[in-house]
Amino acid sequence: MPKAIWNGAVLADSSNTVVVDGNHYFPKESLQMEYFQPSDTTSVCGWKGTASYYHIDVEGERNADAAWYYSTPKPAAAEIADRVAFWKGVQVEG
Repeated sequence: MPKAIWNGAVLADSSNTVVVDGNHYFPKESLQMEYFQPSDTTSVCGWKGTASYYHIDVEGERNADAAWYYSTPKPAAAEIADRVAFWKGVQVEG
């Protein structure tokens, strides 16, 4: 089962991920929300739409904007709506 891990903490685990552009998108209900803080950062992908971000806080350390999601993706990316993906050193195993 895929797991997202950073700084020794399991941030998410689910057998129901969707892989797009090499990234596992985890269902929001699989996240350990105590590690996630909303960010004001957004970015735009031409075919997916506007992404929003989370900071990840574990053991007093912050990984800024290390998780992203599309609340209302464009139709071509509908399968990743409200799913979360990771970067910036977050390891996805499994």
